[in-house]
Amino acid sequence: MKKDLFPRVGRWQRGYQPTQVEAFFARAREAYEGVGGADSALTEAEVRGIAFDVVVDGYSTPHVDAALDRLEAALVRRRRASFVRDASEREWVEAAVDRATTLYPRLQRTDGERFAEARGRGYAKAEVDTLCERLIDYFENGTPISAQQIRLATFAPARGQNAYDEAVVDSFLDRAVEVLLAVE
Repeated sequence: MKKDLFPRVGRWQRGYQPTQVEAFFARAREAYEGVGGADSALTEAEVRGIAFDVVVDGYSTPHVDAALDRLEAALVRRRRASFVRDASEREWVEAAVDRATTLYPRLQRTDGERFAEARGRGYAKAEVDTLCERLIDYFENGTPISAQQIRLATFAPARGQNAYDEAVVDSFLDRAVEVLLAVE
């Protein structure tokens, strides 16, 4: 009998589809170990963007998500080591600062106007703005915030003028995670 890669949620609960999860992590292992050459390369963005179907008796989503977070961080560390080997640590940091500056225009917008309004349901503007204020405080004052804190951020649902479009916020937060991982 084959051992599960992750704990299952239980008979009457929903989790990630095991076959999809196993296939992705098999591909990730091959890519990380260099099996299959350049065609099998895996990027942090692919790891961040992976989605699995949700099924009854699937894999525990927190366990799988934690493994994805560790994989993404490992890929960033590997890319950083390669970059520093070919260039320098100073150039890596400068590139991270350049990426960070792409976040500034949106962060400098007024609360309630940072992102497109949701058409229907979206994320509560006030909660998203609070997280944006934490990012501003990080960039301006060095107040700690981690990529993991950004990843784990959740926002109450809201509607209409009280809500930001989820896809736009998620895309922005993905870029923020990328920047934070580069300097962690």
